[in-house]
Amino acid sequence: MPHDPLNFARRAEPSELAEWMDEPCSYEEFRACLIDLAKVNRITLAHRATLQWLDRVLRTTKPQQPLQIVDVGCGGGDLLRAIAAWAERRRVQVVLTGIDLNPYAAQAAREFGTTNTKIRWVTGNALTLTEPQEIDIIVNSLFTHHLAAAEIVQFLAWMETSARVGWFINDLYRTRFTYHLFQALAGVSGWHRFVQHDGPVSIRRSFREQDWERMCNSAGIDHESVEIARRFPGRLCVGRIK
Repeated sequence: MPHDPLNFARRAEPSELAEWMDEPCSYEEFRACLIDLAKVNRITLAHRATLQWLDRVLRTTKPQQPLQIVDVGCGGGDLLRAIAAWAERRRVQVVLTGIDLNPYAAQAAREFGTTNTKIRWVTGNALTLTEPQEIDIIVNSLFTHHLAAAEIVQFLAWMETSARVGWFINDLYRTRFTYHLFQALAGVSGWHRFVQHDGPVSIRRSFREQDWERMCNSAGIDHESVEIARRFPGRLCVGRIK
């Protein structure tokens, strides 16, 4: 039976709906896509939920050493630059590392860098990299919908084991309304063709609360110990402070 791209009752796996950004392309094309993705993140206040969660971490944890924060699937690095600015405002010492499988990501992140805070950009698979320092916090944004369900379960288990203080996932909430709204907004805004195609696909590959409850349980994490909450506009975030 053919896959119905507008069936929002369940999550579409990446094998069913492909994103163009995940396919081979030139650095120039990838870079242009990242520039427009950063615009989308600004318009949709994408980083707000992550920064608010970090504020909660500070209220429950009094770090004596710089917080070691790792962003998995960092792309062009705009989330880590937002965290660097947050840390400066809060007068919190941080050590920031961005990890992405795509080697173009580190190249673009270094090129886009506008902050005095040193951020280390690493190319590779976070689950198999050997980090020399202990990781306090693992964050990611618009990353998990790129993974198959089994890979997300593995990723959850890795974060739970690797993050000393906690972890936070910032991804999309799956609805027909946001699917069509993004299509219209992307077309009017004239964003990069990857963004216009991949945005609606990302929403179909994204989540509802019961998806995260099931995957957390499969990863050996009691979903009742995890906060799963919608964040306006169109986000579904999953976080755990230990």
